[in-house]
Amino acid sequence: QITTLINHKDKPKRSDKTLQAIQRVGQAVNLAVARFVTVGEAIADENHELKAEMNVACIEAKRAGETIAQLTDVASLYHPESDSHITIFTDKTGIVKAARLLLSSVTKVLVLADRIVIKQIITSRNKVIATMEQLEKVSTFQEFVQIFSQFGNEMVEFAHLTGDRQNDLKDEKKKARMAASRAVLEKCTMMLLTASKTCLRHPDCESARINKDGVFHQMRLALEQVIEIVTDSRSNGENELASISIYSGIRVFKNKVEGLRENLYFLSKENLSTMLEVILEHTEDFTDSAYTSHEHREHILELSKQAKMELEQLFSVWMQAQNQKTKDLMEDLEVAILKMCQCMNELKRELHTAATSLAADLLKYHTDHMVLKALKITGVEGNLEAIAEYTCKLSEQKEQLVEMCRLLRHVSGTEPLEITCIHAEDTFQVTGPQIISAAETLALHPSSKIAKENLEVFCEAWESQLSDMSTLLREINDVFEGRRGEKRVYLSLPRPGKHNTNLKALKPVKLDTEEQAKIAKLGLELHLLTCEVDSETEKWEDQENKFVQRVQGMSSMAYSMYLFTRGEGLLKTTQDLFHQAEIFATEGTKLASAFHDFSDQLHDDGKPLLLLESEKLIPMCQQLQITAKTSAQGKSATFTKVDACIQRTRNVMTLLCQLLPLCCRLLRKNRVGNSCLKPAPPWKENRAQTGTNAQCSERTDEMLGLKSLENHVTNTTFLEHG
Repeated sequence: QITTLINHKDKPKRSDKTLQAIQRVGQAVNLAVARFVTVGEAIADENHELKAEMNVACIEAKRAGETIAQLTDVASLYHPESDSHITIFTDKTGIVKAARLLLSSVTKVLVLADRIVIKQIITSRNKVIATMEQLEKVSTFQEFVQIFSQFGNEMVEFAHLTGDRQNDLKDEKKKARMAASRAVLEKCTMMLLTASKTCLRHPDCESARINKDGVFHQMRLALEQVIEIVTDSRSNGENELASISIYSGIRVFKNKVEGLRENLYFLSKENLSTMLEVILEHTEDFTDSAYTSHEHREHILELSKQAKMELEQLFSVWMQAQNQKTKDLMEDLEVAILKMCQCMNELKRELHTAATSLAADLLKYHTDHMVLKALKITGVEGNLEAIAEYTCKLSEQKEQLVEMCRLLRHVSGTEPLEITCIHAEDTFQVTGPQIISAAETLALHPSSKIAKENLEVFCEAWESQLSDMSTLLREINDVFEGRRGEKRVYLSLPRPGKHNTNLKALKPVKLDTEEQAKIAKLGLELHLLTCEVDSETEKWEDQENKFVQRVQGMSSMAYSMYLFTRGEGLLKTTQDLFHQAEIFATEGTKLASAFHDFSDQLHDDGKPLLLLESEKLIPMCQQLQITAKTSAQGKSATFTKVDACIQRTRNVMTLLCQLLPLCCRLLRKNRVGNSCLKPAPPWKENRAQTGTNAQCSERTDEMLGLKSLENHVTNTTFLEHG
C-alpha cells in the first residue's frame, strides 16, 4: 500500500475514482498501523525492561500513520477555498518521509518484539534446566512425581515457544537443526521418565545410573543447540558442514569449471586442482569403508583417476586459450569442460548408488529388529551371557548404521538433509549404548517391571529412527532425480482438525486398477513437469528473487500432489489435495500479476508474446479453483474431482514450462538480468534435454516405472461422503 502511494503518478486530471482510491489506501495504512501499535504497546506493558524503547517506536509509527492519512485526505480538493491544504498531490516528499519513518519505526518494534521472544525462550530453557537439576537429585518416588509434573509443564511451554520459532525461521539449515533438537527433546522426555524411575527403584545399579546420566546429558546438549540457533551463535559443527559433503564440493567445482566459458582468468590452476583433491579425499570415506562393495570401490577409484586426467587435459587447453583465443581452441575448451563435468557427474552417480544401495540393504536386513527382541527376552530371563552376546551384535549393527549415515550425508544433496543425516548418526551413536545399559539393568533385575518398561522405551526410539531412515532415503533419492530437495512445509497445508471438520462423515474407498493407473500416470506427468520447472528456476542465481520463489513454491505444491498419487507426503486425504489445489490456484493468479510486472522491465518485440501467454494463467487457475471448491458425493464423483484437479494443475505447470525459458531469453536480449542469471548451458545439453522432453509423453510409463508406482497408489486414502 505504501509503495502504491509513493509510485502514484501525478496527472493534471484526476478522476473521482482515483481520488477515492488514494484516500482509501491512506486510511487503510493508518488503520493497520493503529492495530500494529496496539499490539506493540501491549507487549511493552508486559516487558518493563524494553517498555521505554517500545513505546518510542510505537509513537513514531503512530505519528507516521496519521501523517499518511492526512496527506491522502483528498476531500479538500473538491473545495477551491482549501487550496492551502497540503496533500499527496501538492507535497509528495511528505509522503516519502512519512513512509520512511513508518518503515523505520515498524522495524524497531519488530526487532524489539524479536528480542522479547528470544528472551522468553532462554528463560523457558533456564526453567527446564533448573528443574532437571532437581530431578537428578531426587531420592524418593513421591518427590520425583511432584517435580516431574512441573518439568512436564515446562517442557510443553518450551516446545510451543521453539515450535513457533522454528516456523518463523527463514534459513532452511537452521530450521532443520531446530527440528532435530526438538525431536531429541521430545523423545528424551519419555526416556528421562523411565530411566529415572528405574534408577530410583534400583539405586545401587551402575548400569541404571549410566542409562539415566546419558539421557540427561543428551537433553542438555539439545537445549544448548536450540539456544545457539535462537541467538544465532555459531558452532564448530556448523562451520565444518559445507566442507564435508562431497556433493557440495562437486557442485562448486563444476560451477568454477563452467565459469571458464565466460572468463578464462577468474581463477587459477592451483585453485581448481585443490578443489578436486579435497573432493577425491572425501571419496576415501567410501573406498575405505568395510561396507562398500568391491564393485563400487573399483568404479569410484577408476572415476577418481579419470577425473585427474580430465583436469590435466582441461589445464592444457585452458592455458593455450589464454594465450591465443582461436575458434578451434575455444571449441577444444568447450569439449574439455564438458568431459570434466561429465566425469564429475558419473562420480556423483556412483557415490549416490554406493550409499543408497548400502542403506537400502541395511534397512531391509534390520527391519525385523531381531537383536532388540532377543535383548528383551534374554533380559527378562536374566541371562547375562546371552545379553553380552546380543549387545555385541547391537554394537555391530550400530556401527553399520552410523557408517550408512555418514555416506548418505555425502550424497544428501541439500544442507537440511545433511543435517538430518547428522541427527540420525548421533541418534544411533547415543541410543545404542543406552539400549545396552537398559538391557543389562533388566538382566540384573529380571522381575523389575520398571526396568522392562525402560528397555522398551529405548528400543522404540531405535525402531523409530530406523523408520525415519527409510523416509530420509526416499527424500535423498528424490533430490538426486532432479528435485530441488528443500521440501517446503506450507503453513496453509491442512492440519488435523483444522480443515477436516467433517471427517466422521467420510469413509475411505479403494480405486480399481484402471483408476489407479490413470491417477499414477497423471502423477508421473506432474512429477516430470515439476522437475522441468525446477531446472528452469535453478538457472537464476538470485534464488531470493520473489518471482523465482513464487514459481518454486508452486512447483513444491505440485510436487506434493504428485506424492499424493503415490500415497506419500503431507497430503493424506482427498480433502487435503483439494485444499492444496485451491492454494495452488491462488498462487497462480498472483504469479500472473508477477509476470505482468516482470514484462514492464522489458523493451523488446517478445514482450507482447509474454503478456499473451501469461494471461492464460488466470482462466486456468480460476478453473482449478472452481473444480477444487465443487462438492463431490460418492466414489465416482470424488475420483473425477481428483482427476480434474491434477489435470488442471498439470496444465498450469505445462504453461510455466513455456513461460520461464521465454523470460530468460527476453532478459538476456534486453541485458537486464545479466547479474541474476547463470550462463546459458551448452548447446549439447540443451539438445539432449529437448530430445528427452519430446519423447517423454511416449516413454513416461517405461522411463519412470508406472507399474511400480501403481502399487503406491493403492495406499492413497480416497474419501467419499457417506
